[in-house]
Amino acid sequence: MSPSSLWSPETSSAEIRPADTAPAASALAEAQTLRLNTRHLRAGSTGPLAEAARWGVLPLPVGRFSLHEIHPKRDLPLLHAWMNDPEVARWWELTGDEEVVRRYLAGQAASSHSSAYLGCLDDEPVGYWELYRADLDELARHYPARPHDVGIHLLIGPAARRGRGIGAVLLRAVTELVLRAAPDTMRVVAEPDVRNQASVRAFGRAGFRHLGELELPDKTAALMMRPRTPREAGGRP
Repeated sequence: MSPSSLWSPETSSAEIRPADTAPAASALAEAQTLRLNTRHLRAGSTGPLAEAARWGVLPLPVGRFSLHEIHPKRDLPLLHAWMNDPEVARWWELTGDEEVVRRYLAGQAASSHSSAYLGCLDDEPVGYWELYRADLDELARHYPARPHDVGIHLLIGPAARRGRGIGAVLLRAVTELVLRAAPDTMRVVAEPDVRNQASVRAFGRAGFRHLGELELPDKTAALMMRPRTPREAGGRP
């Protein structure tokens, strides 16, 4: 949904309006063979978020889903085409030649708290993902951040894949994977532009609560939050 840049954590007084939406039933079956053993995840400020490409393949109703590391030479033409699609460009603001996207990806690669991935269904690239430590991000200045909050940015690239509910299915699954892999994370947050109602609805269908609006430097955002449920309290798979 749209990108954030990095600052140090700090809270401010955001208007919070509680909602009644609760996380729905799990998208993951207990039998899923995903590589989420936290003992083998790389340490560091990003922690398990940096290992999402090693989580394996997840069978979902919409296809076999997996996350893959971004390889600029291989993936730049595809991501450039997605970012110049008017439906995507309106929210991500990365239009232009390939150099614009290349510089953006280089910034993501250099980040100490954010990891970028290509999301695939049945081995076909369908989306661009960023998993990031929201408490270490600029966003933390604008909402009551807690240690180890994780944020998600997502875009569905192919136009034919949009408007079919795929985003909500993938958001629910990835959120649950994050909570399994990162036992210290109690909440996953998102901040889509309030005008991007398709995005706001997708997060809502994925179990995120709409808690209010945030005035960010580049937009008015909907603060969406998915808390860890009592069933997930153990965190580890």
